[in-house]
Amino acid sequence: MRERLFVGGEWVEPERGHYEVVDPATEEVVGLAPEASPRQVEEAASAAREALGAWSATRPEERAAVLDRAADLIARDAEAHTRLARAESGATTGTARAMQVGVAVARFRRYARGALEPVEEPLPPQVAGAGPMGPASVLGAVAVRRPVGVVTCVTSYNNPWANPAGKIAPALAMGNTVVVKPAPQDPLSVYAMARALREAGVPAGVVNVVTGSGADVGEAAVGSRHVDMVSFTGSTAVGRRIGEVCGREVKRQLLELGGKGAALVFDDADLDAAVRGIGTTFSFYSGQICTAPTRVLVQRGVHDRLVEKLTAHLRRMTVGDPSAPGTVVGPVISAAHRDRVEAYVELGRAEGARVIRHGSSGVDGKGFYVAPALLTGCGNGMRVVREEIFGPVVVVVPFDGEEEGVALANDSDYGLIDYVWSGDVARAFRVAGLLRAGGVGVNTVGRNMEAPFGGFKKSGVGRDVGSYALHAYSELQAVVWPG
Repeated sequence: MRERLFVGGEWVEPERGHYEVVDPATEEVVGLAPEASPRQVEEAASAAREALGAWSATRPEERAAVLDRAADLIARDAEAHTRLARAESGATTGTARAMQVGVAVARFRRYARGALEPVEEPLPPQVAGAGPMGPASVLGAVAVRRPVGVVTCVTSYNNPWANPAGKIAPALAMGNTVVVKPAPQDPLSVYAMARALREAGVPAGVVNVVTGSGADVGEAAVGSRHVDMVSFTGSTAVGRRIGEVCGREVKRQLLELGGKGAALVFDDADLDAAVRGIGTTFSFYSGQICTAPTRVLVQRGVHDRLVEKLTAHLRRMTVGDPSAPGTVVGPVISAAHRDRVEAYVELGRAEGARVIRHGSSGVDGKGFYVAPALLTGCGNGMRVVREEIFGPVVVVVPFDGEEEGVALANDSDYGLIDYVWSGDVARAFRVAGLLRAGGVGVNTVGRNMEAPFGGFKKSGVGRDVGSYALHAYSELQAVVWPG
């Protein structure tokens, strides 16, 4: 598979050649991704600007029809897309099928409906007395959501279908045009998505895809004078740099950044349910997910029992080929990231944690595998407790009372999603209200896909998902008239 850039509705040869996309499970080449030049990125942004006027003027029903057709086309080729997603991201077959491709289909369908949601909000009339502005009158008003304009969508490597779809679909539904810059590790799925959108009838220039193995492509896509907004999912460090550029140019930004989710487990909790939830850190994307409950804060009275149950759960984690039916934990995205995660495990050991591991660190000597790890005996000052590891690693910190547990949870630079397990639902909801996080799961790690998603503190800026995404990709305009 030798891809080309998608710019202005055409497939364009990259000016700087191609780079290899590697299968994390086998270390074999999946395909060749195009290396865009900064000039070609600017051409993509210019094409998006040129297409904006016509696309934003289309009837909502037309935009909805295009998004619905795109969902149909992605679903039609779901098995091929699943194989591609598994090969370039290392996700297990079940995850690639349901949580990557399946969620992408669902998001295009959701925002096909979203295109039809009302954009006007009537406001109460206001009586204006006579004065320098004119005679007395009654003024009517309406708040209307308008497209932001050209949106650069910079996506993360851990979900090459759902994450781009979650940006592209609501942006298009609101009448914006987009420049998509996928993560360099797994961009091939986004080109497959672009083909579906083109076949679905997206006009030339409305969707553009540019890629590169270095930082300059993303920098060009963020910094272009044609771009009005940047939507980014990824690390807090990169988010800071994007925020600096957006701040200088006063561009809108939607940033979903890192996480170090606290899972507070109280002594009256259903420990088996808590373990099932916490255990998703080991298995779901091999821990490469910002919403994972990686930081377990457990009340001291049940600490030993919870560690015992987590250890037993860990032993059931089958590490291996993500295409094999019984595999639970696949590889991480790259050799560099494998080494980074392993370095954190060793750092935890050096900081005094007890390290419990299970599973192979490789399959036949190939692949970027990390044996899942449970670190106990941790304190909140340890780097492994405070920093995002982004791998199949869970740290455990004991606490005594509720106040201490909440304080430990909030003593973090991050605040994306926290979790509370307690048999006392009233207490769980009370504690949820004290947590400085954009979301709180009460006795679950499940997500409601209409609920707002985003973070407090260094976990991001803004909210998306459901109708909140439509708000994120729109500007509010006030229209006032004499009644």
